[in-house]
Amino acid sequence: MSQPASVTRAELEDFLYHEAALLDEWRLKEWLELFTDDATYSIPPTDAPDADPDDTLFLVADDAERLRSRVEQLMGKTSWSESPHSRTRRLIGNVRIRRTEGSLVFATANFVVHRLRMNQHATYVGRYEYTLETRGERLRIRDRRAILDLESLRDVGKVSFIL
Repeated sequence: MSQPASVTRAELEDFLYHEAALLDEWRLKEWLELFTDDATYSIPPTDAPDADPDDTLFLVADDAERLRSRVEQLMGKTSWSESPHSRTRRLIGNVRIRRTEGSLVFATANFVVHRLRMNQHATYVGRYEYTLETRGERLRIRDRRAILDLESLRDVGKVSFIL
């Protein structure tokens, strides 16, 4: 049984910092444990950040099953674009709880992700939009949307890692 959301900004920040550390350390299976069973993860196109994945081609539009598959591929040897893995460093800021509805928390945070791979450095800038669910004392991610502020991916390359 879910209970009404009672999360402070500091608790939310700790959760997001933990998530960032898991991603930077390529602990993707642990990262998956932060999600609900019906979670979604998406990256809309840079020219349509408010688009709907039902009628727009997204860079990523994963349901929970596809997200698990993505993690399996990234952690295996079949993903040549991330073998060896990129080195990333995430900076999270301007964390805000937008509203709560029952057990749901709607939050945003700005991000800068530095990616280093094959002697190349790329910087991804944008904001995360989260729908989080409180389950007991834990937060779980129901929806995670990474919205890039970049005008295009031309200068940074593809998004072959978890943004």
